[in-house]
Amino acid sequence: MRSWLVLLLLAPAFVAAAPPTPAQVRAAWQPSEARLLDRNGVAIDSVRVDMRARRGDWVALAEISPALGAAVMQAEDQRFMQHGGIDLRAAGQAAWDNLFRQRPRGASTITMQLAGLLDTELRAAKDGRSWMQKFDQALAAREIEAGWSKQQILEAYLNLVSFRGELQGVGAASRALFNKAPSGLDGTESTILAALLRAPTAPPKAVARRACQLAAELKLPGGCASIEWRAAVALARPAPAPKPTAPLALRKLLGIAGAGVRTTLDARVQAAAIDALRRHVRELAERNVGDGAVVVVDNASGELLAYVANTGNGEVDGVAAPRQAGSTLKPFLYELALERRLLTAASLLDDSPVDIAAGSGAYVPQNYDRSFKGYASVRTSLASSLNVPAVRTLLLAGVERFHGRLRELGISTLTEDADFYGPSLALGSADVTLLELTNAYRTLANGGRQGTLTLRPRPPAPLNRLLDPAASFVIGDILADRGARSPTFGLRSDLATAYWSAVKTGTSKDMRDNWCIGYSDRYTVGVWVGNFNGQPMWDVSGVSGAAPVWRDVMDFLHRDRPGKAGAAPAGVVRKAVAYQPAHEPPRDEWFLRGTETALVEAVPAARRSPRIVYPVDGSIVAVDPDIPDRVERILFQAQGAGQHRWRLDGKDVGPADSSLAWQLAVGEHRLELMDAGGKAVSTSRFEVRGN
Repeated sequence: MRSWLVLLLLAPAFVAAAPPTPAQVRAAWQPSEARLLDRNGVAIDSVRVDMRARRGDWVALAEISPALGAAVMQAEDQRFMQHGGIDLRAAGQAAWDNLFRQRPRGASTITMQLAGLLDTELRAAKDGRSWMQKFDQALAAREIEAGWSKQQILEAYLNLVSFRGELQGVGAASRALFNKAPSGLDGTESTILAALLRAPTAPPKAVARRACQLAAELKLPGGCASIEWRAAVALARPAPAPKPTAPLALRKLLGIAGAGVRTTLDARVQAAAIDALRRHVRELAERNVGDGAVVVVDNASGELLAYVANTGNGEVDGVAAPRQAGSTLKPFLYELALERRLLTAASLLDDSPVDIAAGSGAYVPQNYDRSFKGYASVRTSLASSLNVPAVRTLLLAGVERFHGRLRELGISTLTEDADFYGPSLALGSADVTLLELTNAYRTLANGGRQGTLTLRPRPPAPLNRLLDPAASFVIGDILADRGARSPTFGLRSDLATAYWSAVKTGTSKDMRDNWCIGYSDRYTVGVWVGNFNGQPMWDVSGVSGAAPVWRDVMDFLHRDRPGKAGAAPAGVVRKAVAYQPAHEPPRDEWFLRGTETALVEAVPAARRSPRIVYPVDGSIVAVDPDIPDRVERILFQAQGAGQHRWRLDGKDVGPADSSLAWQLAVGEHRLELMDAGGKAVSTSRFEVRGN
């Protein structure tokens, strides 16, 4: 120690390397968590990227409680404000104590400790610092004092020093140990943190004893009992870092460890979406609903304003996970039919039972409410989400053409083979992701112009014309029509906003997926709820599951300015239309120019071509072993069969003007619909299998 004192006296003869500036030290500081910043620079999420130490943001001295500064100076460097980096008085006392007392004592000032924190070569090894290291540390402290203010030195020290375990810096320590910002530390908490500096791994009782001593020296009120209890609680187990709410989305964006990544998200919209999703999923817990996801898109720019991957329970990204689409694909099917001028919004579709040959069996679609409406217009069929009219529209437009349109819209999860889905594609048997499906709806919101989505700020991206603007406008008008959706959903539901919005719900087979996606003139919002493990929900539809979340988010987005309907494009005309017979009341309807009509007349059954409706040609019917043979029947059904008769396997079996209940017989069969002259006008070959 005496040799070190001699070196200190000779220090002016040596020149140390210039230390970094306070600005350089602060610029080099990196939190241990990478932060996701919103469009305004507000931190909305984070993920741990550096496992070596736990560090928070750099904390300015003005944001640190003065009580901590006083406790640290009392514990580590009582003459910090007077010396120039080296406390010769303390060094001399330490030398005396080390020579003549059993307990050694150090003399490193806060500035000298800071020098060791800034330069790895000055840090102590397991057996302590060498004499040369101590000398270099003293020189570095003098250089720091020459270029830094005392406030800058204390600020850097409190940010760089380790307090306990992986906790580095006052920001991480105050939040992990006391769950508060550094500005809120009281005297007791400050003495505990100061006591940790000399022995970060000491047991809680030893830390409390030193903190009690510091409190007495600082003449703080209160006794040691309070300090011992606070130290025991704080040091028992530091609080864990906050759990990310969208970890997968973060990891895609964070390319630099510890950096803050600016996104297009809006912290207020993100928080509102998270709150709405969590609240409504909790309300649906009794119906076996446990998960959900939400995205909010700016229509004009394609910027994502909210990306809620899940409710916070796990790391599955529900925004990017493929799920069955349900009825959410219907708007694009009807848009295609309108665009190709196969139908108009006023066209009548037959909503009655239908069997469609599919592979080795029959496809028999049902409506959401298990009822049939008879004749329904395209407007009513889409707004009320009727399934049978959608299937008939798909057969009219073509499965392959609709499949290709969905792929053009960016639905990348479809298989390349349209035949894989068949007629069920109209009802959403395909898997889609919430992100891609929401962007497809954004295409409708933009009048048929398609663009990409982004989570990172970018220059304005061009939109490409994909859908017919006139057809897109009519589809939007239908999806905004609460009267047209009332047969299924009623006039009052979460779909009926107080401002203009177009919306569609969807529920997949067995209620495993529940959707609500819609748009205003400014935003498109997509919501999915269900269970990531694939379990079905219990009696949860789109209007009761995802729709309340969608409504809350949309209301928040339009709290200042309600959505408004866009102007009609040049390709549409509005015309009064009536129905004969009056399947629907007269109304003003939008038509693509050139398709308008004043009267829509349903074709009477007598004028329809007679044909067999069931069983469909190529059907395979299985005998149910649980039904007694004497009562098991299938119904032969035909349309337009006034004076026609049934002939089965060459034998007349009765008139065809009504359904005929036929007792099953195992084997291959040929069913014919015969006219009055004995000519077969429709034929169906089917097979009955069983014992």
